[in-house]
Amino acid sequence: MSDSEAEAPEEEVFPENEDCSQAGSIRKGCDPLAQTQRSKLQHRRSRINQQINKEMRMRAGAENLFRATTNHKVKENVALELSFVNSNLQLLKEELEELNSSMEVYQNDSESINVPMIPLGLKETKEVDLSVSLKDFICEHYGEDSSLYEKEIVELMELRQAMRTPSRNEAGLELLMEYYNQLYFLDNRFFPPNKNLGVYFHWYDSLTGVPSCQRALAFEKGSVLFNIGALYTQIGARQDRSTTPGIENAIDAFQKAAGAFNYLKENFSNAPSLDMSVPSLNMLVRLMIAQVQECIFEKVLLQLQGVCHFSAHLQVAQEAARVADVYSLVYQTMTQPPVKDYVPFSWTTMVQVKSEHFKALSHYYAAVAFCDHDMLLVDDEEESEKLLIQFHVSVLEGPALSTVLRDPEERRKLGKAHLKKAVMMHEEAMRIHSLCKILRKMDILQEVLSFAHKRSLGCYSQIDHEDDFFETAEAPPIRPKTQQKPELKTTNFSKVRVTDIFHRLGPLSVFSAKSNWSPQRRVHLVRGEGGFGFTLRGDSPVLIAGVIPEGRAAEAGLRKGDYITSVNGQDCKWWKHAEVVQLLKSVAEEGVDIGVITILLPELQSQTDRRSVVLSSSGLMSSDKENVRRLGQSNTSRSTGSLLTWNKKNITAGGKGSSSTFSLPFKDTEAMY
Repeated sequence: MSDSEAEAPEEEVFPENEDCSQAGSIRKGCDPLAQTQRSKLQHRRSRINQQINKEMRMRAGAENLFRATTNHKVKENVALELSFVNSNLQLLKEELEELNSSMEVYQNDSESINVPMIPLGLKETKEVDLSVSLKDFICEHYGEDSSLYEKEIVELMELRQAMRTPSRNEAGLELLMEYYNQLYFLDNRFFPPNKNLGVYFHWYDSLTGVPSCQRALAFEKGSVLFNIGALYTQIGARQDRSTTPGIENAIDAFQKAAGAFNYLKENFSNAPSLDMSVPSLNMLVRLMIAQVQECIFEKVLLQLQGVCHFSAHLQVAQEAARVADVYSLVYQTMTQPPVKDYVPFSWTTMVQVKSEHFKALSHYYAAVAFCDHDMLLVDDEEESEKLLIQFHVSVLEGPALSTVLRDPEERRKLGKAHLKKAVMMHEEAMRIHSLCKILRKMDILQEVLSFAHKRSLGCYSQIDHEDDFFETAEAPPIRPKTQQKPELKTTNFSKVRVTDIFHRLGPLSVFSAKSNWSPQRRVHLVRGEGGFGFTLRGDSPVLIAGVIPEGRAAEAGLRKGDYITSVNGQDCKWWKHAEVVQLLKSVAEEGVDIGVITILLPELQSQTDRRSVVLSSSGLMSSDKENVRRLGQSNTSRSTGSLLTWNKKNITAGGKGSSSTFSLPFKDTEAMY
């Protein structure tokens, strides 16, 4: 893989399903022709992506012509054409930005009024025809008739097509995870080290629509993982946050989105598209955490609804201050290059509005705590004083805290200072909101901001006495504090159990793109007086662990370390040890035909490379020394090491093997083949 291509981490190991029965996917994507608001949005996004791709190809051609020509007249015409193309690109990107800012489409349909959340649109991808490349690899590397795998290839292509339009629910997530898990098998089956199939994976940037393509399967995996995170954001945004279960679901979805983006950031590098770059993913993780924190504030507010207690309002105020802090951090991240020129202006404005809005809410609830609790119980006074000490960032100027708590007038003055701050920040949030044309169209956001501003202004008017001759003091900053810390929840791919679509090729431990083996040899064995003269170990595939010198097996050409792939024409790569033993015991006097392969060690592999023309049907075409070295190391660790272990156990156990393995003793004539 080149430095410019995405690099994937060491993959999570998904347990192989050793059942040889076909277990195809039953999950389907959404109907792309269904006229829902969300499908219309995705359809428009796809159309704009294609137009951007076309304009960028035209611009690349014009730029090449401009650099190559020496004719001044041609240069002038090309320069004029470039200006038109750039203008079209700018218009298309602005149209796409407006689509990415269509937050209301992804919100819930309930009548409750909540601040809208920011969801992500899915990355679009072009269709990819893998059939030719997979068939060629099956013929060359596995030495099998590729026409026998038409069904598997069609199933894989249908799964990829379905995952392009996942539904916005748990079924859609499982569809994406199923395809992601299948990519693990596909990578091991068909993508050897330092070699590619010549297939290009095309994906469009989620926010800019700029196309990118790579031959690395890591780019495909990373893009699917990005869409898993994006789908979680859409699921989180659609929850009804007027109820505790809805808020909990939103928290869970946004935490899983943050986990997906964080995993992508830490494990995939050199991504060709900006939306998968480290700065962008870092911004998305922080944005998701901020939205989790906002949901936690809403949950606390809902739980304390109707609770008129001093400490309860202080808790809500500190939760709001925490939300304001994390949104302020997101805003700082969004305004730093290179993210600054990439993120939609509506997103940046929305984050800034939320930061000011929640600062205002924190001061409002602080004022409610001080002004609406004229009667403090004596038993609560000590506890309230402790809460007040930890409430403000700096120490309050003026009277002692105990005096403030006992004196209604002092509490009114402090509450008035907080309300004044709240009104100013509400007005700042509304001013910032008015600067963005897209946000001005968002009625629900306008309603939330207007309601909060009027509420604070009304409370201020109630406690502002005409005979107040003192100047309202500056309210000290509120110390942020939260009752629930947001988490990064990594996507649990193991919950979606899948069967390797190409499991008929054999167990991955042996039959993978990273391994090489000799062409299958067919050996005819006839039982002698002492049996067939070999012992077996292991399952799927069964290994020939030992061969008696000068016995029938040795004379026929069987070697220790061979794997049995067929018996009398029956494919037995997935057979258990007991099944192979049972079949061999039932062999008649005419003998049995056994198909075997030998895993190539590094020295044998290099010899085979020199005979690549003769052995092309087995897929041993590589002359890359580094590839050979890596394959040798891999095979040695997986096969030779195991063989040595088995041989050692055979010697120490007197030829009977351990309880975890199966063997046929050499000297037991009844168990010999």
